[in-house]
Amino acid sequence: MKRLSPCTKCLILFFFVLIADQAVKFWIKTHMTLGQDIPVCGQWFLIRFIENNGMAFGFELGGSIGKFLLSLFRIAAVGLIGWYIHYLLKMKARTGFVLACTLVLAGAIGNIIDSMFYGLVFDQSTFSHVASFLPEDGGYAGFLKGKVVDMLYFPIIKGAVPQWFPFSAGEEFIFFRPIFNLADSAITIGVFIILLFYRHTFAEHLKD
Repeated sequence: MKRLSPCTKCLILFFFVLIADQAVKFWIKTHMTLGQDIPVCGQWFLIRFIENNGMAFGFELGGSIGKFLLSLFRIAAVGLIGWYIHYLLKMKARTGFVLACTLVLAGAIGNIIDSMFYGLVFDQSTFSHVASFLPEDGGYAGFLKGKVVDMLYFPIIKGAVPQWFPFSAGEEFIFFRPIFNLADSAITIGVFIILLFYRHTFAEHLKD
């Protein structure tokens, strides 16, 4: 059997991540109300539908201007990463490194799609209303102003901050609190692979 080329492997990985991310988000958006939970594995792994205006794991930039600037930054970053992957393939870089960069690219594009189009093709999700796809009255926001859909929640450890702690004493403590999506996961995994296994490779290509 003929071995797949690095370029083919990158394309397969890219479309797998992108299609899986968007399929899950589409299902969540059209089947769940905002804030709804679906237990997957007890109470330490839940599907919890939330939306955010900003970056990975729910971090945000304030206001519509912040949202617009963040979207433009994402698009520019995706263009740069795409060019870099093309350069790596041309230079016959290590396949694992190129695939890790592809994970970052696919994840970034997955969240950009939310920002670019979800406001146009869905109406607003609320705590009592499941969003409709292509509603008659139009979407809930303009181009580049859509919200990113998040759903993966792992509240593995729950407790309270000790009273002797210098701040937040007695408040609820949850690990892991951020809610994220498959695109965020792809970005995080890709970055960790690069940092753990390809730090020197990355540095070498930056010098070229």
